[in-house]
Amino acid sequence: MFESLSDKLDSALKSVTGQGRINELNIAETMREIRRALLNADVNYKVARDITDRVKEKATGDEVLQSVTPGEQLTKIVYDELTRVLGGEHVGLNMADHPPTVILVAGLQGSGKTTFVAKLAKHLRSKGHAPLLAAADVYRPAAVDQLRTLADQVGVPVYSVEDDGQIVQDAVRVADEAVAHAKQKARDVVIIDTAGRMHVDEAMMKEVADIKGAVDPNEILFVVDSMTGQDAVNTAKEFNEQLDFDGVVLTKLDGDTRGGAALSIRTVVEKPIKFASTGEKLDALSEFYPDRMAQRILGMGDVVSFVERAQEQYDEEQAQQLKQKIKSDDFDLQDFYDQLQRIQNMGSMKDLIGMIPGVGSQMKDLDLDEDAFKHIEAMILSMTPEERSNPQILNGTRRRRIAKGSGVEVRDVNQLIKQFRDMKKMMKTMSKLTGQGRSMNLKKLMGRFGGGGSNPFPG
Repeated sequence: MFESLSDKLDSALKSVTGQGRINELNIAETMREIRRALLNADVNYKVARDITDRVKEKATGDEVLQSVTPGEQLTKIVYDELTRVLGGEHVGLNMADHPPTVILVAGLQGSGKTTFVAKLAKHLRSKGHAPLLAAADVYRPAAVDQLRTLADQVGVPVYSVEDDGQIVQDAVRVADEAVAHAKQKARDVVIIDTAGRMHVDEAMMKEVADIKGAVDPNEILFVVDSMTGQDAVNTAKEFNEQLDFDGVVLTKLDGDTRGGAALSIRTVVEKPIKFASTGEKLDALSEFYPDRMAQRILGMGDVVSFVERAQEQYDEEQAQQLKQKIKSDDFDLQDFYDQLQRIQNMGSMKDLIGMIPGVGSQMKDLDLDEDAFKHIEAMILSMTPEERSNPQILNGTRRRRIAKGSGVEVRDVNQLIKQFRDMKKMMKTMSKLTGQGRSMNLKKLMGRFGGGGSNPFPG
């Protein structure tokens, strides 16, 4: 995400990197480049002007002008301003003191609203909540069926109202009854999926307002397609004037290389961005942290989010068991397969690579195949349990059978076994180094890259 903006900002900031001092001449040229980069990214022109004016004011202060590291100082100032424009601090959902928490989701048709509803349900379920989805999009053909299909994938029930097998076109009734049903079934969150339109119209706004009046939601989220740039911002502004929502959800950020909506919407609408969606998969949803997003825009990665995703896949006991297997050389192909599953559950590879400082920018043009692991999984699943536990028994006959069963060539099986052996050696070596106390302290690593919300520019 934001590749185009990141590249242009990096180029602008490099113009003062290595220079002995910042002066008014080179800062003026850098500000022109930054403003041009922001405008090319479809950032609202008033927001772009505000950012560059504030950066210039701070960059021309005596402390920065006399700095021995002007490039780092200017980067820090730009980082601070991007963080401020994106919202400053993380803002979570408004949860009810007495369940159920009612979340009303609104947005235009095609913005990814219904998919977000399912993603949010999955996210909340992972946090220990028991969501219920209310199918209040009663006009669009197959909208309820779509919601049910998505809900089945995340293991969450859907409430709808039907009469003789036909969907009752009364969204207010659906929402109202869903809340009552949640109380009866001890569901602590109700997420209401409302109808969208191709454009903002009076009928849609009235219906959403009526639902709001009937259920008194704790949280109203407006979903916008970030790829529509300033159109997304303008639509959000119209909705907010009518609905006074609590937060914004940016979808399709994985396809938005510019970032104009993300950088404009907080300032124009004056409402926080609460979630960002970066793919079609139902686990491709993240809570929005302005400081982390600013780091990624400036090519610094996002170590904290990376670690958090890893921690969701491993608990302390599992980590210790894995460490012991590696140390005792018992790590086998079944363990390898299990780790592949955990990695894939962390999200798309492109998104994960973008979180690693210094790596994302180097690999931005690499065409990563999200299905690359499937061939490896197919080969491992074509093995018997004994073969997975003892890869050394894989002779030529067994390898031919595995290749045929997984639809690959024998050379692919040979390559997998070789890579597995090489990886085992490397992991064992790293385990020995760790045992000798040579491992890097994770806290120091995270601190170095701005972990835990700390300043990514120490000193």
